Amino acid sequence: MPEYKVGDVVKGKVTGIEKYGFFVLTEAGYSGLIHISEISDNFVKNVYDYVAVDDEIYSKVIDVDDENKKIKLSIKNFDYRKDGSSNVDLNGFGPLREKLPMWISEYKQGKKK
Repeated sequence: MPEYKVGDVVKGKVTGIEKYGFFVLTEAGYSGLIHISEISDNFVKNVYDYVAVDDEIYSKVIDVDDENKKIKLSIKNFDYRKDGSSNVDLNGFGPLREKLPMWISEYKQGKKK
């Protein structure tokens, strides 16, 4: 029975980094590659800006080879540091995301006056 299917969100540990992407070992023992083209919609100058060896991340399955226990993974438009629930590629916009609810609330309060 297949362990993973396309679209699944999997947790894994970064085991190696190359200039073309990085490797992840999943909890079920599958070896996965996140190619540089599957890291971001934006230009990726350095893969090391995104992960380090031994980081635990979440990623989305985009292809499965059950026979060899290998999968292709993606973190593009995906919050790979948390549980993967967000579809937003933050790339440094975390502080904006944190303040946005407060700004919206202040804006709505100002409109009521």
